[in-house]
Amino acid sequence: MKNLIILCSLVALSVMACSSEKTDNTLQTGAQRFSEYMPLIEGKTLAVVTNQTAMVGPVHLVDTLLSLGADIKVIFAPEHGFRDLADAGAVITSGTDPVTGIEVVSLYSSKKKPTPEDLAGIDAVIYDIQDVGTRFYTYLTTMCYVMEACAENGKPFIVMDRPNPNGYYVDGPILDTAGYRSFVGIHPVPVVHGMTLGEYAGMANGEGWLAGGITCDLTVIKCLNYNHDTMYELPVIPSPNLPNMNSVYLYPSLCFSEGTVLSCGRGTGFAFQVLGAPELPDTGFSFTPEPTFGSSNPKYNGVLCYGYDFRNALQDGLVPKPEINIGWIIDAYNAFPDKERFFTGYFDTLAGSSTLREQIIEGMTADDIRATWKEGLDRFRLTRQKYLLYN
Repeated sequence: MKNLIILCSLVALSVMACSSEKTDNTLQTGAQRFSEYMPLIEGKTLAVVTNQTAMVGPVHLVDTLLSLGADIKVIFAPEHGFRDLADAGAVITSGTDPVTGIEVVSLYSSKKKPTPEDLAGIDAVIYDIQDVGTRFYTYLTTMCYVMEACAENGKPFIVMDRPNPNGYYVDGPILDTAGYRSFVGIHPVPVVHGMTLGEYAGMANGEGWLAGGITCDLTVIKCLNYNHDTMYELPVIPSPNLPNMNSVYLYPSLCFSEGTVLSCGRGTGFAFQVLGAPELPDTGFSFTPEPTFGSSNPKYNGVLCYGYDFRNALQDGLVPKPEINIGWIIDAYNAFPDKERFFTGYFDTLAGSSTLREQIIEGMTADDIRATWKEGLDRFRLTRQKYLLYN
């Protein structure tokens, strides 16, 4: 009873805080704008696609909605799980939320998309997950699969929009969907798409990118007092290996290392803030990956790695910058002694084609490579412009 009283008090404080949305310039997420979405869900049975990032002030969205009388029948969990954070790539099992007793259905196991049985008796589906704005971040793909399920089963889909911390630029190679469609890239977009997930949902609908060209009944609860120049600091880490804003800004550039022999620092306290491998030259910086939160069996577990240190990139002004720095991967390739082993098959999956790998092997400079992206990026920007919700 005591916990319930505390929870209800926190929800009441959140509601009061959000009631000022018309009178000040405070940034508010979609989930904070109760007056915009409560009329849409009142008296309806709900499914919620969410994880630990869906906070409304100090209270999770699920707990907030329940305290406001919402009828939540099922929670769908993406990669890393619902309330607790699992390792990257770890299978998420279905079960029951110990806090609320609501059924939790995993969408990161053999099942990636809700079935008709999962949606039976559901009147509307809510999506609220903090994204970081890259094509290969899997929350985007999960959203699109749920949109397909909603379209196929006649269920309205409501996105509680959140700011994109990398939403101030568009960059990177465009995915070739003919040969490289995967769970880390399903649509012909660049690595950094510069859109919130609410905007992206509108594009997936409007461009006919859902299976068979179907469209879902989409409502986006927009952020208030946000635009694409807003430098938004995430209040909750989005996944276990993006521990701070330095890593969030570096992620679009350093994630390519996942498709190489390099470690990006998983198994340290500074994942996606370093690059290294045992065979790289000793330039004065080294680290040793070990099992840790979010990485129970990291690459080069217990092995000393030499490489590059970007832990101070934010304070040194290396990030945020409105472009991907592909030069860091090129430098590591040039320094690595056994170039035949440098790339793995996963690199092409992340890049969206074999072109980037081939360009690096051919010895093209970062500027030369970036020049080859321009035509595709210009086309994408025209498409993107149609779906932007924020100035």
